[in-house]
Amino acid sequence: MITDPLFYLFAIPAVYLFGISKGGFGGGLGVLAVPLMALAVSPLQAAAILLPILCLMDLFSLWAFRHRWDWHELKILVPASMLGIVMGTLMFGYMSAAIIKLMLGTVAISFTAHYWLQRRLSENAIPTLASPASGIFAGAVSGFTSFVAHAGGPPISMYLLRRNLDKTSFAATTVVFFLVANYVKLIPYTWLGQFDASNLYTSLALSPLAPIGIFSGVWLHKRVSDRTFFRIAYVLLFGVGLKLMFDGLRSI
Repeated sequence: MITDPLFYLFAIPAVYLFGISKGGFGGGLGVLAVPLMALAVSPLQAAAILLPILCLMDLFSLWAFRHRWDWHELKILVPASMLGIVMGTLMFGYMSAAIIKLMLGTVAISFTAHYWLQRRLSENAIPTLASPASGIFAGAVSGFTSFVAHAGGPPISMYLLRRNLDKTSFAATTVVFFLVANYVKLIPYTWLGQFDASNLYTSLALSPLAPIGIFSGVWLHKRVSDRTFFRIAYVLLFGVGLKLMFDGLRSI
């Protein structure tokens, strides 16, 4: 088990923020967790420590948003994510996390900039719906980036924000998507030797933060309007994009 106080200085807020995100508030806010923890340990170790906690969070999130997800979207996204996870497993040890973060950050920033520019030019314009084909692409990219650094939120947000879902259906659909993805990821993470005793005991020590973060997010979700929710989601998606770009460029 990790005993360095500096690690917990970063890990505690990281896990709590991820819980808030999984509780239905903040969109892709959870993507900041691995970079934050990576200030004290390696990104790979941070991802390994987080995964069991995320699996626990997913159970609380599933209960909080039960029966509110959109099965039509999940039928597109979940199978595609499996493809991304397989790709991540096969490329483990050969891929550059820096390049992945840089690409993902660029796409996230471009998406939000285009959205804001479109709204500014014509507030009455009807946004173009994302196609099912783009859902397959988003699901695969999300599965891949989720495997690498639990950074699958932005691709899914970019797709679902264009599907005219209300805030609860949006949150519930992402909950089910990542529940399936995270439990599947346990298999390759174990096969790749990422779950040693130190990482698992550290996950256990941080696990009480899971329900605290989840129910904080649910509380915020219920008290924020749809319009405000999606505005926050776009702002956070843009901020996450900047963070991913910065981390990618710094690592390169």
